[in-house]
Amino acid sequence: MFQSYEEAVGWIHSLLNHGIKPGLERMEWMLEQLDHPERRLKTVHVGGTNGKGSTVTYMRTVLEESGYEVGTFTSPYIESFSERIAVNGQPINEGDLIALCNRVQPLVEMASVSPLGSPTEFEVITVIALMYFGTIAYPDLVLMEVGLGGRLDSTNIIHPLVSVVTNVGYDHTHILGSDLKQIAYEKAGIIKSGVPLVTTAEKEEVLTLLHETTKVKNTKIYRLNKEFSVVEHRSDGKGERFSFQSPYRKLVDLYIQMKGEHQVKNAGAALMALEYLRVFYGLHIEQDMVQRGLERAAWPGRFEKLSSNPPIIVDGAHNPEGVQSLAKTLQQHYAEAKIHVIFSALGDKDIESMLKPLYSHIHTITFTTFDFPRAISAENLFKRATFSPKSYEEDWRRAIETTIEQMGANDLLLITGSLYFVSEVRRFLKN
Repeated sequence: MFQSYEEAVGWIHSLLNHGIKPGLERMEWMLEQLDHPERRLKTVHVGGTNGKGSTVTYMRTVLEESGYEVGTFTSPYIESFSERIAVNGQPINEGDLIALCNRVQPLVEMASVSPLGSPTEFEVITVIALMYFGTIAYPDLVLMEVGLGGRLDSTNIIHPLVSVVTNVGYDHTHILGSDLKQIAYEKAGIIKSGVPLVTTAEKEEVLTLLHETTKVKNTKIYRLNKEFSVVEHRSDGKGERFSFQSPYRKLVDLYIQMKGEHQVKNAGAALMALEYLRVFYGLHIEQDMVQRGLERAAWPGRFEKLSSNPPIIVDGAHNPEGVQSLAKTLQQHYAEAKIHVIFSALGDKDIESMLKPLYSHIHTITFTTFDFPRAISAENLFKRATFSPKSYEEDWRRAIETTIEQMGANDLLLITGSLYFVSEVRRFLKN
């Protein structure tokens, strides 16, 4: 029996050793033993390569402004483990997490000695989330973010009211495949019979595959710039302004504080999913609720300004598409600044193709590393990148201090790469 929060979380993390095991057999078996808590929930399933967390955040804040209780399941965490499972932004409390770990642990032991094999860390976290929402918290709606891929992801056990696939690009290619069509096939695996799909994907081959899948599953597809659109977009110094057009209504003069064209698209995906729920499930969502919800939506570690003097921005751009969006946002909001980058990444990345979109916008780059099982050494990153001037420093705290010392009046420090790295840096800088 776990007595403390630390023990419970330590046990969950110890399951990391079992790696990633795609497939739903262990999930189905555990949920069967627990009397299927997922069947008591009304859910929205959010997949895609980038923008899942932001899309969930936009949906959550608008629903909260409309008076609903909203459960969220997101990953990875930025400040504390518990934030992955939350209701109205409030993380699961320690007592509930301990109790749920004590319920699930015997099942994990049983599965380990059976042909199923031990459930993975992510499978156990997913089961705990479903148990929390279905037996303790009872929110009106649960927004579930896919962990990896879609088709074989442990969250694909739910039958949602609507599914969302943000964009589709190259990430986790060692698991999902290096061919875009193959990756799209995995993401499309969350599309269920009769459950409509909202997507902001823009690549033709991806859209074709998603459209074909919705036809097979006998359901509707809502595509950005086809069935819905974001129009009248303009950036100001503080964020983005735009209007939203769907088959059901137009919402005008909307504002988000999260910067970048990609965030406008994420907000568009969130609004289209909410419009579907409003029209077909009777959710009460007025224009002023949408405006207030979008305006207060914030997602830590996504183009987040942590300091103005000196200017420091952190951004978890951890794949080529993420870096392209980051480069565009820098161009939009900081075209005049001299940008210094500190970068760290995990082992499964093609560093050069990932960083290339940034090269024309930045002044210097320092490679570093952090204490994480799959983190690449600073020297190794340094050797892989062609940009100049470049340097490396194994101690990321020292890298930050040195860069700040050398910054001038019009300089900006951008710390980017792995979300795990950004979350560590963020904690350090905020304290």
